[in-house]
Amino acid sequence: MSPTVRTARHDDYDDIVDLTSDVWADRAMADYIPDVFREWVNDDGADRKTLVADVDGHAVGIAQAVILTETEAWFQGMRVDSDHRGKGIGSLLTDHLIEWAADAGASVGRSMVFSWNEAGLGQSLAAGFEAVTSFRWAHPDPADETPEMTVGNDPAAAWRYWQESDGRGVLSGLALDSGESWALSTLTRETLDQLATDQAVLTVGDKPQGMACRVRTAEADGEQLAEYAVGVWSDTDAARALFTAIAADAASLGVDGTRVLIPETPRHVAQTAYASGNIDECPDFVFEIDGLEGFSVS
Repeated sequence: MSPTVRTARHDDYDDIVDLTSDVWADRAMADYIPDVFREWVNDDGADRKTLVADVDGHAVGIAQAVILTETEAWFQGMRVDSDHRGKGIGSLLTDHLIEWAADAGASVGRSMVFSWNEAGLGQSLAAGFEAVTSFRWAHPDPADETPEMTVGNDPAAAWRYWQESDGRGVLSGLALDSGESWALSTLTRETLDQLATDQAVLTVGDKPQGMACRVRTAEADGEQLAEYAVGVWSDTDAARALFTAIAADAASLGVDGTRVLIPETPRHVAQTAYASGNIDECPDFVFEIDGLEGFSVS
């Protein structure tokens, strides 16, 4: 029986648990989809859509799209049951979500794939996406320490530094989205202004020589984390000062840990390892598809 695509329902939960049970069987990590599935169904609306591929009354695939800004959509949670892989179900779900995002006004869509996820990398290319950037997570431990450079909370200075930084070019102007966890969107001056009021924007050095911005605190694996949309800097001294400032900011919140998005370049990764000493083993890749206007599933 050919698959049909429909909106996810609460009674799909058992199927979703089954199809995600062996997604990363070779890795010591559990899939998050069962934990968020009911919330995804409840939150479906004008700015987000969760679809499943249905075969003979059973959900054998799932994916979600979220509208992040007026022009940017984010695609996430693509999973296909092991017995139905290689049959075009992933592309079918993606096409329907692209059509939905285009109807919602998005002109560009993006997604994130773990660099070790060979199936996900191939699926992204098969669906028409192109790899545009990669990043890594740094995790400086919260600590009440004083950086060796001056620290400011100036969104105008942070914006000037961001525009001129090599990190912005590497990241294609993207940073962790302030509204949707695990999603990236274009970092704007307006976003920095809002974060300076609601969260924190950090600059180091009088010129400055580095910047970061906190987007939220969130719970992960029973711990409270402070999440920073991006961190960029000029050299090793600036890296040390920036990560010390981030650690002090996190300590002031009383959180257990941090998550900081950094560009995936030899310089940034090496200097982060030197200055912070706590960095993820593997990078993540961001894929993009543009020209969504008028897209229609044939």
